[in-house]
Amino acid sequence: MTNINAIRTQLEAIVSPEVFDFETDEDFAQSYREQRKTFLLNRMKLQAKLMMIIGLTLTAFFMWVNEGIPQKISAFKIGLLLEFFIVVCWLLCKTPLARRYLDIFFLGLCWSVTCTIQIFTALSFNYVEPMTNIWNLMFITQATIIPVKWRIHLIGQVGTMVCYLGLYTIYKPKFQFLISHYIEQGLYLFWTGTICVFSVYLYEKLKKKEFRAKRELEIAQEQSERLLLNILPAVIAKQLKLQPTTIADSFHAVTVLFADIVGFTELSSRTSPAELVELLNQIFCLFDELAEIHGIEKIKTIGDAYMAVAGLPNYRSDHALAIANMALDMQKSVIEFNKQNNLSFQIRVGISTGPVVAGVIGLKKFAYDLWGDTVNTASRMESHGIPDNIQICEATYQLLKDKYLLEKRGLIKIKGKGEMMTYLLQGVK
Repeated sequence: MTNINAIRTQLEAIVSPEVFDFETDEDFAQSYREQRKTFLLNRMKLQAKLMMIIGLTLTAFFMWVNEGIPQKISAFKIGLLLEFFIVVCWLLCKTPLARRYLDIFFLGLCWSVTCTIQIFTALSFNYVEPMTNIWNLMFITQATIIPVKWRIHLIGQVGTMVCYLGLYTIYKPKFQFLISHYIEQGLYLFWTGTICVFSVYLYEKLKKKEFRAKRELEIAQEQSERLLLNILPAVIAKQLKLQPTTIADSFHAVTVLFADIVGFTELSSRTSPAELVELLNQIFCLFDELAEIHGIEKIKTIGDAYMAVAGLPNYRSDHALAIANMALDMQKSVIEFNKQNNLSFQIRVGISTGPVVAGVIGLKKFAYDLWGDTVNTASRMESHGIPDNIQICEATYQLLKDKYLLEKRGLIKIKGKGEMMTYLLQGVK
């Protein structure tokens, strides 16, 4: 039942676009935060380089427009200090500390441009006029280059204003312009900051949805890939995706196994369908685990019959040995299953070795299947076999006789094939 529920969950994940909730899935949220962290760090490095170039151009401009030597020196000092802090931020962004304290480095890069100049000019020249042009330039630059974490943008802007108000409180400068000028600059600054923060908020909300959609698509593709691999061998699934046509390959030497649960048909007459399917599923899940352990390809189940093959789609020289080991383990697993569930199931196993044709045919509900006389012989070995025994044909016997205990059953009449020499596999020597 566990296997059935797992398949149902996988199918629901594929058809339902709202299975994964970003807000409740911590792993999902963590992966988004990691991606955003990498994005933010790379963009801060880019912004630092850009701000260095902008700082050089502004410094050169102010040195050019100022005529007096003292003014040129002052412009040079301010530019040098600005470049120093930006370079420090840029170098620190290359260290492991930056990834750990991204928010602090973001604010440091912001305030190194807005607050540093304001503090330096206040200390050096008692000049406390608000440098709204530089502030606006910084806010817009960060919003366009680093459009994530709107709260940090807001903190950066508020921190700049708090720094200025602190300087204003200390120096208490006289207004050099009309009050309308300051109101105008304040409105420009307010709306620039508001638009920047709002645009960052909307952009990150959009990116979060895109990231969620991308992850859900990736997960759905992974799940559909797993479902496909549950139906087809990996090699065949890849071939079918690249070229969706009829696939038919010949294999000269493989070993095919058929196993049937004895008395299952009679049991169905006195057991509810739900209980019957549950028992069958538990037994076949045990067989699937054995196929995985022994590296054998499960082909299909037909009612209460189980079919598997060794030696394809990837060739292996020990195909007969692998099937023999699995058949012996299947007997043991059924015995253990009976003990745990107080039941008395028996299995009949038939094995045959030889050439087969394997492939995928049809347009809908396609499945990987086998054809050929070897398949028919394996089926007859099972149907003409003895409960709790493993019957093999002559070809398989020749491959196993040196390493396994085999009992000669003798000639038996096989439907459609006449008399055939058969053997019973009893164990490993």
